Amino acid sequence: MSRPVLLIAGGSRGIGAATAKLAAAAGYDVAVNYKGNAKAAASVVDAVKAAGGRSVALQGDMGVEADIERVFAQTIEQLGPITHFVHSAGINGEYSRLDEASADKIRDVITVDTIGALLCLRSCVRAMSTKHGGKGGAVVMLSSMAATLGAGGDCVWYAAAKGGVDSMVVGIAREVAKEGMRVNAVSPGVIDTDIQPPGRVERVSPMLPMGRAGQAPEVAEAIMFLLSNAASYINGANLRVSGGR
Repeated sequence: MSRPVLLIAGGSRGIGAATAKLAAAAGYDVAVNYKGNAKAAASVVDAVKAAGGRSVALQGDMGVEADIERVFAQTIEQLGPITHFVHSAGINGEYSRLDEASADKIRDVITVDTIGALLCLRSCVRAMSTKHGGKGGAVVMLSSMAATLGAGGDCVWYAAAKGGVDSMVVGIAREVAKEGMRVNAVSPGVIDTDIQPPGRVERVSPMLPMGRAGQAPEVAEAIMFLLSNAASYINGANLRVSGGR
């Protein structure tokens, strides 16, 4: 019996890397997309292989249409039909008030976090939907609690970009529900990964309901649940992984 094939956009570090390792332990083959850190991606590939899975590292900018389409094509070519996808590629830009932010910074975040996410979902449907000859499967998009809280004073543009993810998950889930696909989201709160500006985790942790930031594997566990058959009737949902924030 063939193993499920999971492509993780932004799989070399943080939540994406933690998801890749859990997926390998659960019997998935994993394609690890990365933008620039080939060493980190290779380390995740090694971990997947050590757990018994096949794995490849695929370079590509998830804000660039041609790169997105190439990464999907390479995954299918090297590992087989894609059955699962996780979108963990995102940037937030240097934190500031909106009135201090440059248009270029805002545009860069929207390009990767919203437009790139939409283009990835489009590629998912083309690769996975039974309408297009795919096997169906499950998709999990990483949103953020910022979309609900607004991120005032930090990165309103990032919150807006992730609000777009929230909307597209609901819409696409309904579009492909009869085509063998499920599309859900997770919304992490403050998670201790390198996307956080230096010192932020230590500064905000005492103010969080649980008194601590989350860890990448805690989010990855939620992602793996939504990918699994245990979530077979969960579609268009957004699971908060925020410690009560």
